[in-house]
Parts: sequence; C-alpha cells; structure tokens
Amino acid sequence: MADQTNDAVNPMREVAPGLADYTEGVLFGDLWARPGLSPRDRSLVTVTTLVALYRFNELPFHINRALDNGVTRDELAEVITHLAFYSGWPTAATAVSVAHRVFAERGV
Repeated sequence: MADQTNDAVNPMREVAPGLADYTEGVLFGDLWARPGLSPRDRSLVTVTTLVALYRFNELPFHINRALDNGVTRDELAEVITHLAFYSGWPTAATAVSVAHRVFAERGV
C-alpha cells in the first residue's frame, strides 16, 4: 500500500517521519485493509467526509484513489450533488472544482 501513498507522504516524511509511518502503516496499511468495507466503499466514505468537512487539500488524492478503486466519475458527481443539500452549496461547489481538475489530469 505504501506505493499508493508515496506522493502524499514524501513531504510528510521530510517534516514528520513518525506521522508518515502511521499514515503508511496504520491508516493505509491496517485501516484500509480491514475486511468490513471494500476499498471502493471506503473511498466513497472518505470522499464524502472530505467534501462535507471542507478538507480540500486531501480531496485530489482521494478522488484519484476512488477512481483507482472503481468509483466512477458519474458516481463522484452524484456524491457531490447529494452533499450540496447536506454539507452546503459552498462545499459542493468547491468539490466540483477539485474533481474537475482531477478528471482533466486523468483524462476521464
């Protein structure tokens, strides 16, 4: 799992190597590997939470991860649309901008 997190973790490792170890080992190693939810479902939950909590620094990484885990562009758009009514229009509108950049970079 460390290969998937390297882009996000390398700057972290330079500043806080212990946090990088927890991110790679516990968060992406243990938590994401638990059998109770599929990686696809975990991605949906994670993207939803990041949008709702206005955590847009982390959102590009997790939109990419969601796409890698089988979540479609249309499903991500539906999640964002749905959240406009629960987390607010500004969070959804900002998420659309982030998703647009990720989709363009990936060519999807």
